[in-house]
Amino acid sequence: MPASSQIAIVIGSFHRRQAEIMLESALDTAATRGLMVTDPVWVPGSMEKPLALKRLLLEPSVDGAVVLGMIEQGQTAHGRVMGQAVINAILNLQLDLMKPIGVGILGPEIQPGQIQERLVPYARDAVLAVHTMLGSPGNSS
Repeated sequence: MPASSQIAIVIGSFHRRQAEIMLESALDTAATRGLMVTDPVWVPGSMEKPLALKRLLLEPSVDGAVVLGMIEQGQTAHGRVMGQAVINAILNLQLDLMKPIGVGILGPEIQPGQIQERLVPYARDAVLAVHTMLGSPGNSS
């Protein structure tokens, strides 16, 4: 891994209070692993995350990214469909651009009682995944 790898963070603002907890955890984890973080990019929700990620990852100075947020359980299948579409788009970006993306999106279909306990670990683990992949052999960064 380069001495000062730079990562971007894309985060959904729809659940702002929970997202801020996730962001703090991600920033703390990045700092302890020696990762530089660009200014976080806030987007309205999960559907906007792939475009924001692509814009950031096309920057030569950005070595990887973390995406944070939540897709809560709704009364229809919308969350499941959206979750599948968003994760698929993120995986395709990662493979197309050959830059790691750590996914810290809770859900889809997360229950209200499951949210609080998962905020910090999901954000932390998303950063750790990128950190690991940046140091892996065969990484193009």
